[in-house]
Amino acid sequence: MESRTTRERIADALREGPETPSSLAEAFEVTPHAALGHVEHVAQSVRSAADEELLVRPPECRECGFSGFDDPLNLPSRCPECKHEGIEEPAFVVED
Repeated sequence: MESRTTRERIADALREGPETPSSLAEAFEVTPHAALGHVEHVAQSVRSAADEELLVRPPECRECGFSGFDDPLNLPSRCPECKHEGIEEPAFVVED
């Protein structure tokens, strides 16, 4: 049995390379929104550690390229500019 928490395992996955909410959800058997909650907590933990940072590639509209979403730790349903519903998920990575 795994003694480490899901959040700790997600943090380790983000140290290995970029992950999206969907890829984290599939790997750790949680919903994409739950994965985002874990990423938010990982971001807080990383912020307190001086040697690491959470980098975020924000969501981006596949139609017009808009990436100025208010909250990059979110899964927007459509683009505020062109109203297209094809939004590329954000991706996260922890780097030192």
